[in-house]
Amino acid sequence: MKQQKTSESGQAIVLIAVALVALIAIVGLAVDGGMAYSDRQQAQNAADAAVMSAALARAGGGGNYSTAALTMAATNGYDNDGQKSIVDVHLPPISGPYAGNNQYIQVVITSRVRTFFAGLIGRSQITNTVEAVARAKPAEWKEMLNGHAIVSLAPHSDCQNTKAFWVHGEATLELQGGGIWINSDNRACAFMQQGNGSVAITDDSMFYIVGGASLHKPYLIKRQSPGIGYMVRKEESIALQPIVGAVPLPYPPPFVMPKVSCGTSVATVNGDTMSPGFWDPTNEEPTFPPKGVKNLKRGIYCIGGDVRVHGNTELHGTGVLLIVDGSVHFAGDATINLEALGGGPFQGLLLYLPLGNRNTVVLNGDSESTFRGSILAPSSLIRINGNHSNYGFHSQIIGLFIEVNGSSNVLINYKDEQNYDAASFPSVEFIQ
Repeated sequence: MKQQKTSESGQAIVLIAVALVALIAIVGLAVDGGMAYSDRQQAQNAADAAVMSAALARAGGGGNYSTAALTMAATNGYDNDGQKSIVDVHLPPISGPYAGNNQYIQVVITSRVRTFFAGLIGRSQITNTVEAVARAKPAEWKEMLNGHAIVSLAPHSDCQNTKAFWVHGEATLELQGGGIWINSDNRACAFMQQGNGSVAITDDSMFYIVGGASLHKPYLIKRQSPGIGYMVRKEESIALQPIVGAVPLPYPPPFVMPKVSCGTSVATVNGDTMSPGFWDPTNEEPTFPPKGVKNLKRGIYCIGGDVRVHGNTELHGTGVLLIVDGSVHFAGDATINLEALGGGPFQGLLLYLPLGNRNTVVLNGDSESTFRGSILAPSSLIRINGNHSNYGFHSQIIGLFIEVNGSSNVLINYKDEQNYDAASFPSVEFIQ
């Protein structure tokens, strides 16, 4: 009997020892695993912050993206000492779906966590590897708003007094080289077609609407061969269904507005010719151009009032840029031939109403009129009346609201090389 108690006591010691080892292992797993998990979360946060710093530095052009990433990682506890942590910055990424794409930056942090209990079984450290990817798109010069020939920027509109894009009367808006973008989110009438107003796109350019369309005569929205006009046979055109539900653009639009200066020069008049510079209205000359002026010399005109080209008059200018603080009205029976600057930072910009100018722009002219260069009035209603010119507008026309009216054809033939390219804003996007 005494020998049996001794045997049981020995067995209990063995069981207690095994249980103690198991308990230590569980505690070790919990402690070391918890430390490793906590470090992994911290490393991921550091990688996220580092890759965003790198992307911001690259997009803004104000610093070294690699230095920015390493500095931010060190701030968050990963100093790239080669022992406890290694921070690698890759442009482009070397792995994953964005490998080889120079718009993306990858930060990989390798962290080594010292263990306490796992060392008893020969594992002195745990290694965590995390990564983060961001897209850095620097500013670039490119055609405005993806090269749409005519754009209404208004983010909101109604069906009565503030129509985003309204085609009515008897006018045909004929487009070549670029399509239409309507930014309004009004689902009922972001685009309104009434009467016999029509739209004809003569190539594969697209017609996008963020909201919806109200079409009095849907068959007058069409794709057809160029130069046919309003009266066409059905076989010469096909119905064009605008694409609705497009992703809206921010307003103000996502590009850098021109920063134009006339320096200290003052516009002067010599007979029927005017030289560039500042021009302000007077009691004798309340509108631009002054009475009797038919020709504008090459250069930039900073106009402090309204522009009025009256009926039965002429205005000609090659290599000109009109910066207008007031409104613009080109009469329907005026002969107007204007061509934008052919070089320099404002190449291709013909008419510009700065963002704070909400005055109306009326574009008109007789059948001999020609316009070449961008018309940018991001806060204005632009009203376009038919002039039945075979040349028309070689322009990209951008306004807050667009109205097309009149009784004849309006041709817009957009060519990027003849129009203004603006600087896009740099952008940064966190990917993973």
